Amino acid sequence: MGNVKELNSENFDKFIDGDNTIIDFYAEWCGPCQMLKPVLEEVAKEANGIVKIGKVNVDDNTELAQRFEVRSIPALIFFKDRKQVHRMHGAVDKEKLLEEIDEQF
Repeated sequence: MGNVKELNSENFDKFIDGDNTIIDFYAEWCGPCQMLKPVLEEVAKEANGIVKIGKVNVDDNTELAQRFEVRSIPALIFFKDRKQVHRMHGAVDKEKLLEEIDEQF
């Protein structure tokens, strides 16, 4: 999956530890989630060194979805120093996501 790392309850906390991170909460059956997938791959390459991007399948990791109160997908949650600093919902284009990265980090 390139530069976007698949996460679960075992590796999630370590992944967001100390770095600027965006986590995509998604499901395989979700159309907008599938539209967002190539955007995240491109952004992960372009923003390498600025932000790390991970993905959490909400069907396989319900405890993480509940922990972060994910009620609609796709949900992009921005973390800075393990703290949630921003949230976006729905499929977004590359330019909008890069703007949000600049603004948040």
